[in-house]
Amino acid sequence: QVQLAESGGGWVQTGGSLRLSCAASGRTLSRLNMGWFRQAPGKEREFVAAIDRNGGTTFYGDSVKDRFTISRDNIKSTVSLQMNSLKVEDTAVYYCAGRSRDFLRTQVYQYDYWGQGTQVTVSS
Repeated sequence: QVQLAESGGGWVQTGGSLRLSCAASGRTLSRLNMGWFRQAPGKEREFVAAIDRNGGTTFYGDSVKDRFTISRDNIKSTVSLQMNSLKVEDTAVYYCAGRSRDFLRTQVYQYDYWGQGTQVTVSS
């Protein structure tokens, strides 16, 4: 089993930055492909970014490409999401997710482990 815990959420003005972290415990993080998702009120959970087991390959949702950066530190068992140039529409609960199987994926059902989420609020 893997336990995931997000941190780093908060309130920021438009154009600002936040860095989210996801701490993993239990199973070795290096065995998992990892992703970040987000869910705004009244909307479905949306793919944000993914990173493979060794950090060599990343993939981003179109709405965050060139603004967000996903990274990982397998020694510290953490995955991070650097969010720059934040927009009001980035407001959501952000979730860290782990996937045991190969390849990066973008669908919620393709991930096996989930954190509780951290709130990000961007205001103008």
